[in-house]
Amino acid sequence: MQNVIKNILIEIESIVLGKPNECRLAVACLLAKGHLLIEDLPGMGKTTLAHTLAETLNLSYQRTQFTSDLLPADVVGISIFNTDIKQFELHKGPIFNQVVLADEINRASPKTQSALLEAMEEKQVSIDGTTHLLPEPFFVIATQNPLFHAGTYPLPESQLDRFMMRISLGFPDVEAEKNILLSLSRDRTKAIENINSREDLLVMQQEIEKVHASEVIIEYIIALCHVSRGQTVKGFDNEAGNKILCRPLSPRAGKALLGAAKAWAFIDNRDFLKPDDIKAVFSSVCEHRLELSGHERGDNNSVSQQILQAVDVLNPLS
Repeated sequence: MQNVIKNILIEIESIVLGKPNECRLAVACLLAKGHLLIEDLPGMGKTTLAHTLAETLNLSYQRTQFTSDLLPADVVGISIFNTDIKQFELHKGPIFNQVVLADEINRASPKTQSALLEAMEEKQVSIDGTTHLLPEPFFVIATQNPLFHAGTYPLPESQLDRFMMRISLGFPDVEAEKNILLSLSRDRTKAIENINSREDLLVMQQEIEKVHASEVIIEYIIALCHVSRGQTVKGFDNEAGNKILCRPLSPRAGKALLGAAKAWAFIDNRDFLKPDDIKAVFSSVCEHRLELSGHERGDNNSVSQQILQAVDVLNPLS
């Protein structure tokens, strides 16, 4: 399986240039059965990464452009009466795919955003009182523009918490951007090679669940969550009042952190966790779940680093 993962990463990185860490985080999120939120400026390769993941892993894929007039039925589907057979028939929406790209999710209304909640958590949707199971594996990739852009709605906390990771691609370095410009004459996505099957992916997801987490690692995760729940984080001035966490890490965040770290270790060809695995995925798993009073989102990265620095790896609960 390690050769399969290696080939997957090589293929994705050949399309999404200059972003090896972000590509690896995206693959880890999929292997850990999570969902991925990509937040960045337009034109940074968010959609390309989503399409490349689906094509490389040979999964069914559907992109939906979220707009202010998009309705929940446009996402999950609708039952329409068939006059020939005198009964209702389900017309499935794009949610019934293995990889679903919710493009610019924060441009849709909160009502439409909420249509994804049951699907992301329960792997099923309810239409006209009937429950429909979604395919396996099921992976939602949502992209969003920064909130200062016109026509965007902030994702509610319950929606943000459904995403295992949030990543940002950022601007490419000089060499990567040069390669991007030189490849304009050909469609790089056409070079994607299917190197995996659904069955291989399901097997890898099962193997990741077997990755061993020692008691010290579990205590380390608990300590990180507990630090976030304190009134202040180490190094913060409680008197200032503007650096206090008002949305700490929940038990769901701890589970997501453990699952993502196991996937990271599996990619490294290990069947046990190290503290470095937790540190490698901590910011991507936890930053979007943390919130400062005053909604100072720009400081969330420093908050996650402060939390990591506040916990002793060897004696996490001391």
